[in-house]
Amino acid sequence: MSELFIDGAWTSPREEQTREIRCPADGSLVAVVAEAGGKDTLEAIAAARRAFDEGPWPHTTGAVRGDLLLRVADLLVRDKDALARAESLDTGKRLVESEYDMDDIANCFRYFGRLAAADDGRVVENGVPDAESQVVHEPVGVCALITPWNYPLLQTAWKVAPALAAGNTFVLKPSELTPHTAIHLVKLLAEAGLPDGVANLVLGAGPEVGGPLAEHPDVDLVSFTGGLNTGRHLMAAAAGTVKKVALELGGKNPNIVFADADFETAVDMALTAVFLHSGQVCSAGARLLVEDSLHDRFVDEVVRRAEQIRLGGPFDEHAQTGPLISAGHLAKVEAYVERGVQEGAVLRCGGSRPAGAEYDNGYYYLPTVLDACTHDMSVVQDESFGPVLTVERFTDETEAVRLANSTIYGLAGAVWTSDEAKARRVASGLRLGTVWINDFHPYVPQAEWGGYKQSGTGRELGPAGLAEYRETKHIWRNTRPVPQGWFA
Repeated sequence: MSELFIDGAWTSPREEQTREIRCPADGSLVAVVAEAGGKDTLEAIAAARRAFDEGPWPHTTGAVRGDLLLRVADLLVRDKDALARAESLDTGKRLVESEYDMDDIANCFRYFGRLAAADDGRVVENGVPDAESQVVHEPVGVCALITPWNYPLLQTAWKVAPALAAGNTFVLKPSELTPHTAIHLVKLLAEAGLPDGVANLVLGAGPEVGGPLAEHPDVDLVSFTGGLNTGRHLMAAAAGTVKKVALELGGKNPNIVFADADFETAVDMALTAVFLHSGQVCSAGARLLVEDSLHDRFVDEVVRRAEQIRLGGPFDEHAQTGPLISAGHLAKVEAYVERGVQEGAVLRCGGSRPAGAEYDNGYYYLPTVLDACTHDMSVVQDESFGPVLTVERFTDETEAVRLANSTIYGLAGAVWTSDEAKARRVASGLRLGTVWINDFHPYVPQAEWGGYKQSGTGRELGPAGLAEYRETKHIWRNTRPVPQGWFA
């Protein structure tokens, strides 16, 4: 079984281990894939190191690298249907959501393809006669790219595209639960003409495969998207070699609704904010903060509509959201809701698995609303990564901002109001990497993405997303060197 890609060749793992990939919607077998071990990871690191130190890729022009990324974007469009189906089988998400993701992924490669060709550094006006001063950008080196299971190919694109645009080589480790679109992408990179050793793929669990990527001295940068505890561990492991670290660690994202908001749109988007992909979204609006005078009417309507959300598998045309990723994750969400009720939250809807034989073999959990929450409850402070909405009240603008900022996270959030000045004040006061005003969830590859506080370090997307994968060098040239005479 050859599903590891090392030094330009598909190869089997040294220990010939495998893993079953099963669809979370019904438990059906998707495929059996290769499972790498630590030795395979070391081989991939060595291949990436050779390709960076001795190969042509880091020395190609930005225009050449950009052209390759644009070819990859075209190949992604060509293979959209196959990629979307593979993504939905691995994750259980609705096919239509995966199709939207494929469009975004192609756009990401196009953006960084164009950006690679456009950024050539700058000349510095130094005020010194007979001297030239220039700042140039160079690739960081060997990058370890570790991606999550909820948006497997999208999160991979956010890392692979800028890493290649900057001229790096890399070792990619996708989630062991959702490997198929990463495998497909690596095939497209080879088809587009990427030199051997630049892209390397290892499949497997985090401790065995991901651990060496953070610790190894031949790795120059680690980019990780996933859980907070794993991010902390990787950051500590990377400290020994003082390598660059970029972390996107999720959030507990506030969705603030003032009484003067457009009621129908705010209710509709409150549901989308938290229940899209069954809440398995790092930027999910899982905290609903509602102005006191609007609370009862607003929450009643959210609950009424949440109870009507239809669950189903990826190819069920009537489904509005799907399963959770695994039995283990389902158990965590169940325990999370039970803990909230014990702390005093009021269960308004959901709080259990759905009834019906069609759900028996999948990992489904009903859309859940917990009302009467306070900021000190664990369900308000901790990320569920499931279809669970907590509801808090606030009385004024100051309290809304204070509550919104009262967790260790700072990834994203929204404010709903018809008062533009108030919206701007609140957006300014929120310690979040992304703030939506009268909207939720949209992003574009041209704008940076990342969080404050313990939501992570660094940024993805935008010019700063490319800068993560670059080193900056100042070159000074004396055009008429003469003796200085300091020690004549």
